[in-house]
Amino acid sequence: MLLPKPFWAGTRRSLQALRDPYVPILAHLVTTRRCNLACAYCNEFDHASAPIPTEILCQRLDHLAALGTVVVTLTGGEPLLQPQLDEVIAHAVRRGIVCTTITNGYPLTRSWVERLNKSGLTMLQISIDNLEPNETSQKSWSRLRSRLELLRDHARFGVNVNAVLGSCPLEETRHVVEEVRAMGFYMTIGLLHDHEGQLDGSPRRGGMAAFYEEMHGKVNRSLFHRVGQGWEQQMLRDGYAEWKCRAGGRYLYIGESGVVSYCSQRRGEPGIPLLEYTRADIEREFHTSKDCAPRCTIGCVRRVSALDQRRAQAARGS
Repeated sequence: MLLPKPFWAGTRRSLQALRDPYVPILAHLVTTRRCNLACAYCNEFDHASAPIPTEILCQRLDHLAALGTVVVTLTGGEPLLQPQLDEVIAHAVRRGIVCTTITNGYPLTRSWVERLNKSGLTMLQISIDNLEPNETSQKSWSRLRSRLELLRDHARFGVNVNAVLGSCPLEETRHVVEEVRAMGFYMTIGLLHDHEGQLDGSPRRGGMAAFYEEMHGKVNRSLFHRVGQGWEQQMLRDGYAEWKCRAGGRYLYIGESGVVSYCSQRRGEPGIPLLEYTRADIEREFHTSKDCAPRCTIGCVRRVSALDQRRAQAARGS
């Protein structure tokens, strides 16, 4: 069973977030925009940006802690290109925040795994989209199997593997699911989106709804990844799934400049620097409806918004 680190502080923050709707559940904090890959469906990277200095990242974590944030995911770009990532994780844990990170896996080494073990990391997510690199994604089973074996043998934190449905032929996705299942990792299956976070048309073709249902039944999901599930089937069937998006409230995306955005695909809105972000901003955005919500496939935002679907929200229009 996966337990958050720090356990007691993380548990207290989680209970507070259940009682108080104006507490962020999840924040994605960019550590560098630079990435070593160039996957076609991703618009969150470049090949030149320097890592954000550790002291600035820690300052941003301090403010997130003051807001009561439960979980911070360190993201990019490629977070492992921030050479002091483990120190950033350790700082988050000292402030009582549960910390996770996302990686494409290529930079992983035994040394990095040991550093992440010592940092207090709760979970690492790695994406595998196909068997061999193609024009959509370079995050391939053939290139990453050895890194997964390294994680299986040495990681003392949770590992979640994410596959993107629609990034390769269905039989390749089936093969990846079976291989990951045999290794014993948690796994999620996302839906391919365009550069606005909206459902890409391809996952609705060729019986993908039935295929998703089959694969979804085979994977082992963490407790967090079980929250709010079910919208994917409607999305694949109808092309949309209505919900109340709480981005800017329950979920914060903090880019390299330190500005809060709704998500990775709506950068610059609401466009307020994190260090100036207050409970009043959280409350306002919690009640602000987003017109992009019905066709949105950004699963992390849907999950953290799921707890508040019975709470009121303004009519759509932003």
